[in-house]
Amino acid sequence: MRLAVRVTPKGGRDAVDGWAIDDAGRAYLKVRVSAAPADGEANAAVIALLAKSLKVPRSAVRLVAGETARLKMLQIEGLEPETLAAAFGPSPGI
Repeated sequence: MRLAVRVTPKGGRDAVDGWAIDDAGRAYLKVRVSAAPADGEANAAVIALLAKSLKVPRSAVRLVAGETARLKMLQIEGLEPETLAAAFGPSPGI
């Protein structure tokens, strides 16, 4: 499953802040991490946070787009919509 995520680096703590919808009507998950956006630290922190929250191995979470952007696309192997909803609440776009 692909998951759109909007990341706030240097956000003070590692946390998922829920769902939001962009101007085009697409749902994304708001995530904040304490890591700085340098040398891929924030991306690694996002992957670790989502893997832990979804109870999947880190190797199952892969960044497929947006390496240097705030809006990223992640591929999460073996993730079912029910698991996603149980972890973060129902998505407005799923």
